[in-house]
Amino acid sequence: MTTAINLGGPADDERLLSLMARYHEERGLPYDDDHRAAVAAPLLEGSPLGAVWLIGPQRAPLGYVLVTFGWSVRLGGMVGWIDEVFIRPSVRSRGIGTEVLHTVAVSLGQAGLRALQVRVDDDARLAKFCTKVGFDSTDDQRIMTDLLR
Repeated sequence: MTTAINLGGPADDERLLSLMARYHEERGLPYDDDHRAAVAAPLLEGSPLGAVWLIGPQRAPLGYVLVTFGWSVRLGGMVGWIDEVFIRPSVRSRGIGTEVLHTVAVSLGQAGLRALQVRVDDDARLAKFCTKVGFDSTDDQRIMTDLLR
């Protein structure tokens, strides 16, 4: 692999939060700094419920991948959900995302994960990218959500 990828830790919080703010702004997501800090801190501190990898140089990362973990009877064990992927616009379309997602998938598979999943919504560009890196659409599932708040 030519692109560096590092598991995020507590010392990476400012860099990650800056990248998350850019991603959320680009996607039109309504999250503020407090929300970002609240969801990122446990993952950076080693929560078993997810992980964040910073892409590129540690001092000036090019992006990040945020994966959360769950359990699936259907898939036979632990699964990962790619919750967010962001690559700085200036370095997109160079194969970095493909390389990084492949590395994350291989590493998680070696650690025992049964599947890696992603929600694509109605984003054709994202769907095309996910297909390119090895994700397949399953016609037998639709994700529905009950917000418990």
